[in-house]
Amino acid sequence: MARTEPCVCKQNGTANGSLCKREYKESFEEAPLYIPVLTYLGYGILILFGYLRDFMRRWRLEQCHMAEEREEQKDFVPLYQDFENFYTRNIYMRIRDTFNRPICSVPGPQFDLMERVTDDYNWTYRHTGKVIKDVINMGSYNYLGFAENNDESLSTVMNVLKRYGAGVCSTRHEMGQMDKLQELENLVAEFLKVEAAMVCSMGFATNSTSIPALVGKGCLNLSDELNHTSLILGARLSGATIRVFHHNNMENLEKLLRDAVVSGQPRTHRAWKKILIVVEGIYSMEGSIVRLPEIVAIKKKYKAYLYLDEAHSIGAVGPTGRGVVEYFGVNPADVDVLMGTFTKSFGAMGGYIAGKRDLVDYLRNHSHSAFYAAPMSASIAEQIIRVTKCIMGHDGTLSGKQRVKQLAENTRYFRQKLQALNLITYGNEDSPVVPVLMYMPSKVGAFARHMLKKKIGVVIVGFPATPIAEARVRFCISAAHTKDMLDKVLDELDIMGDILNVKHSRHSRTNRTVVYDETNIELDA
Repeated sequence: MARTEPCVCKQNGTANGSLCKREYKESFEEAPLYIPVLTYLGYGILILFGYLRDFMRRWRLEQCHMAEEREEQKDFVPLYQDFENFYTRNIYMRIRDTFNRPICSVPGPQFDLMERVTDDYNWTYRHTGKVIKDVINMGSYNYLGFAENNDESLSTVMNVLKRYGAGVCSTRHEMGQMDKLQELENLVAEFLKVEAAMVCSMGFATNSTSIPALVGKGCLNLSDELNHTSLILGARLSGATIRVFHHNNMENLEKLLRDAVVSGQPRTHRAWKKILIVVEGIYSMEGSIVRLPEIVAIKKKYKAYLYLDEAHSIGAVGPTGRGVVEYFGVNPADVDVLMGTFTKSFGAMGGYIAGKRDLVDYLRNHSHSAFYAAPMSASIAEQIIRVTKCIMGHDGTLSGKQRVKQLAENTRYFRQKLQALNLITYGNEDSPVVPVLMYMPSKVGAFARHMLKKKIGVVIVGFPATPIAEARVRFCISAAHTKDMLDKVLDELDIMGDILNVKHSRHSRTNRTVVYDETNIELDA
């Protein structure tokens, strides 16, 4: 998928019943043809040298023997496929030093990193005892800047920690129900403008355990091809049939829905018990925003249900930070299941499910994360309450509103400057997730090392998390970033863009014809 697509999303039936219009601009620009050719050629060379190194290891010609299987383990069944092992030891290990860097401070707009070195080609590390101070943080999901350790701001959290302690030591159905959790759920429901909400102690588990409680055998799950792993796992655990539609492609989604309604279940052709459309608000690897008004219109037309994951969008978009529902002016009641996490904009942990009261009450008794898992601690709940009240203005200040506005300004500024540098970026112009394409794994590694030398911390992403020829650097913009911080990052991007030869943008609008019958994946339980 590669396109730059300005369009206007229209939908009847918004909160006030009027026509909803919003200009929708997303960029998935294609690189020149020689770039993917050279990228695949680079992988070919790496694989060739990998086999050569394996041969040398077998004959004890390789200096580092960490990649060799221990003698006592050779009779065990392999835990991983051969190519996965091969990729890890011969390709990933070359750039492993750019991943999993340990921080030793609050992950705010700047953080401190523990210095580490390796003596065996990235297989193991040792810490030198030194700390790299004041590294600009361009990787954390600290969208509104609430990852902070200000004593005045956190006073209520510290008081709750002293009163309730750090843990709960029980499930909510036993001795783990607390007044702070009830207060938080009521506040989340008010914030999202829905009837009820329930909170869970882990965002990933909120998805992976709630979806199996909503659909099962005889149900159909229609999933966007770029959905997060937690949504994919939840769909697979449910036992429902899974069909994947092309990212944000309404024609493809409607075709699958039409076929599902007409043909019914495979073999029996009985009507599906439920059809659940599963999408995200902001897609965390592409920076893309869901086309929510059109999806709502389609789901109403075919009487399907809609599950919306707002992990990266809640707090980050919308005039008052209420996510893509507010961003498009959609009535929250038109989304059957609203899900989000507190690990990004709220600087905390956990997730929520919100919607009609009957839905929430059902999930309290059928979702495994609600029934069996220990709830979040009272101090974490208080942090989320503090942040939510700030965003809503219930703390008597305009701080929350200013943070939302500052994040939007920082996002637009950073994306516009990147475009001027002729770097290829993906996603929506209002998305604070900003992927910059580097394509080759050697380039992302070199980029991350150079940026750290300049005291800039970045996140690089490659295969298998992305398509093999689309390795990238993913920047996460924060309201806490100053203009000077962003300008420093942009200056280094300009320099490294020339050195690594990644300035491939032609600012062209490329459209590709999608063949809808080509790759509709279907998994039967």
